[in-house]
Amino acid sequence: QVQLAESGGGSAQAGGTLSLSCTVTQSPHNSYCMAWFRQAPGAEREKVADINNVGYTTYEDAVAGRFTVSRDNALKTAYLEMKNLKPEDSAMYYCAVRLWHCNGPFNFWGQGTQVTVDP
Repeated sequence: QVQLAESGGGSAQAGGTLSLSCTVTQSPHNSYCMAWFRQAPGAEREKVADINNVGYTTYEDAVAGRFTVSRDNALKTAYLEMKNLKPEDSAMYYCAVRLWHCNGPFNFWGQGTQVTVDP
């Protein structure tokens, strides 16, 4: 079983910066993909970014160039730095993990953290 602990988020003005972190607190596995999803009220959950075990990243078009996902394997922690925030970035953000590669459904989820961007 994999357990995740998220931190960060909060509120920012448009154009500002926020950061999120996600730590794998329990896992019998060493190779996994870590991703960030978000879900705004009334909208479907969407993947924002992911990063595999060797640091290869992908981004949703709406955040490419503004968000940066990274990870520290020694700390079992992934980060999401969000710059030039826009009001439409406001959502509940979730960290997720799936074993091995990033293609496919994610099996393990964090508790979520709220990001609010004011105009």
